[in-house]
Amino acid sequence: MISLRALARLAQEHGPDLDLPVAPFRVGDRLVDTDAEPVLMGTVNLSPDSTYRESVALSTESAIRKARVQIAQGAHLVDIGAESSTLRAARVEPSHQAAALVPVIEALAAEGIVVSVEAYDVDVVEAGLKAGARVVNLTGSADDEAVFETVARHGASLVLCQVTGANVREVVDAPVASDPFPSMLDHFGPRIELARRRGVEHLAVDPGLGFYYGNLTEPMVRLRYQTSVILSTFRLRRLGLPVCHALPHAFMLFEDEFRTAESFFAVLAALGGTGVLRTHEVPRVRAVIDALTRLDVVPTAR
Repeated sequence: MISLRALARLAQEHGPDLDLPVAPFRVGDRLVDTDAEPVLMGTVNLSPDSTYRESVALSTESAIRKARVQIAQGAHLVDIGAESSTLRAARVEPSHQAAALVPVIEALAAEGIVVSVEAYDVDVVEAGLKAGARVVNLTGSADDEAVFETVARHGASLVLCQVTGANVREVVDAPVASDPFPSMLDHFGPRIELARRRGVEHLAVDPGLGFYYGNLTEPMVRLRYQTSVILSTFRLRRLGLPVCHALPHAFMLFEDEFRTAESFFAVLAALGGTGVLRTHEVPRVRAVIDALTRLDVVPTAR
């Protein structure tokens, strides 16, 4: 059970990590201190195989409209992908992904909307950046060097996802050891160093909680793992970078109220020190983050 006592134990056990500084994250032309102002990343999926139906756009016009709405609702940027990461989703050739992404990104960029392109293929990354994307949400690791050079050449920001296979579509196991954080730090450290050497200036890291894993197919096992990592996010602060999380929607718990799930997990993510929150439910999460940052309440003994 999540309790104040359990959270206190967590903070006491890993106290030195709580106050470590992290670099700001660049969103378009803004440098954002994510401790003071967590970044909200909206989501639009161009793949009909995406499981969160409310985020699916089946046409260029629909995708543009959904992105505009999310920005109006309070998102700082919108993440757009053209291939679902689910196990049974159809593979989409890079050229087809680019063909779907480019007109959407071009239209949004022309309006001054900051777009993140979700991709693992370097050609898709290049096409998205040429179209005007300002952030790359990298869901692969096979082409790191080429992708990092492309991101640096365009002066874009990078969300570096933990991917233990070549890309998000390779079915692998999550690092569900009793303590997965040492392996996360080991995974990200060399990739961050390489990204820096290739000229990438602004990064965030994403432990990949929203991806499919072969050892997390039982819903409650998966959800407990996601929740544990979200609450302990601050342990990744030693990397010196903001942490991005895709917020769970936990249908097995919320059922008909699943659209409220991401706002619940936004509370846990904020308590854990998440800097970038990727969400399908922008207005609900926006309201939660505003409440948490504006109340500024310090409990007092009576």
